Amino acid sequence: MLAPNWGPEDETKPAPMPLLLLQGFVNTWEGDSGVDQLADRVAGPPQWLADSGLLRGAGTDLAPVRAIRESVRALIVANTTHTGPDPGATSALRRLADDASFDLALADDGTVDLRPSGEGPAALAASLLLIMRDAQHDGSWGRLKACRNPDCLWAFYDRSHAGRGAWCDMAVCGNRIKNRNLRTRRSNGATPGTVA
Repeated sequence: MLAPNWGPEDETKPAPMPLLLLQGFVNTWEGDSGVDQLADRVAGPPQWLADSGLLRGAGTDLAPVRAIRESVRALIVANTTHTGPDPGATSALRRLADDASFDLALADDGTVDLRPSGEGPAALAASLLLIMRDAQHDGSWGRLKACRNPDCLWAFYDRSHAGRGAWCDMAVCGNRIKNRNLRTRRSNGATPGTVA
């Protein structure tokens, strides 16, 4: 698989490969602008999917692909909140995982690889689940988080020492939420210096 053509230089907090592919897939929707790189197209898959190599042989129906994206986002939000994911939010991914099939491959150097077989959304789900599984085993999965700004939910890789990052960008989302909370406290009658 290739790195997506948007390139990690556009991502301020990129995950290591191949987790970057999963991060890029989730970030094909941008909450601030509403831009969706997986919006329905007249012909063929969107450029991002073609460049990433994640989706093979897909038709023009991108609804299942967007459902997979939002299921993955729900899992990333669960990383951020340290709660279990909502089963309803991950149902699309779960259904496709049940239908996924894999092929074992033995490389010339003796390493064993597991690859999704088939095409379309089930193979996409299988590819993403393999990336998640590997990231869970190497410990990097818990650092892939969603911005705590509910209007954003941009996936970012938390490289902080304590692993407590909360915002895709502190200067943007962090300040927005802190200012919103301050206005709420003030409107509820809290005076500066008191805890609301």
